[in-house]
Amino acid sequence: IYPGQKLKVGGTTTDVTSSTIQPLVPSTFLHYTYPKGVVADANRNKALLLSTPQPSQAQMKQIIRDTAVSMGVDPALALAFAYQESGFQQTAVSPANAIGAMQVIPSSGEWASQLVGRKLNLLDPYDDATAGVAIIRSPVRTSDTLDIAIASYYQGQYSVTTQGMYSDTKAYVKSVKAHMKNFG
Repeated sequence: IYPGQKLKVGGTTTDVTSSTIQPLVPSTFLHYTYPKGVVADANRNKALLLSTPQPSQAQMKQIIRDTAVSMGVDPALALAFAYQESGFQQTAVSPANAIGAMQVIPSSGEWASQLVGRKLNLLDPYDDATAGVAIIRSPVRTSDTLDIAIASYYQGQYSVTTQGMYSDTKAYVKSVKAHMKNFG
């Protein structure tokens, strides 16, 4: 066998085109369509997560709780974020390529890696929890109010402080705070 050589294999074939393959992750969310490359990365990450054993929702909930306690973050707050973002589903991947139970995008995962002083792999449930909790911890420490800290996870701290909270961000904050009551 050499490169470019054509091989004949017995059996039947099926012509599969990219238009017939159903993506695991759609390209739109909340009326926003994400770039094809980002969605392609999201689909690759979703396939990787689905191809490996993942913790149950109850196990992921415990991982997040333990991580929050060890990092000095209110576990009820971390659990409220995870419930809002994914319902504790480590296999969740958004069209923006937000990965895992904490729904951290890769660039935020790089930042979280810097915050904790080691490279984090968002496909790993423990590292996903660590990234999410590290990102929560940062605005909690630097924001004037819990509402601003919560909004910062969703909208970005710079955007919240310069633009104010968007209407969907206000709804997000309200929802996370309501979820906190269930985990307190």
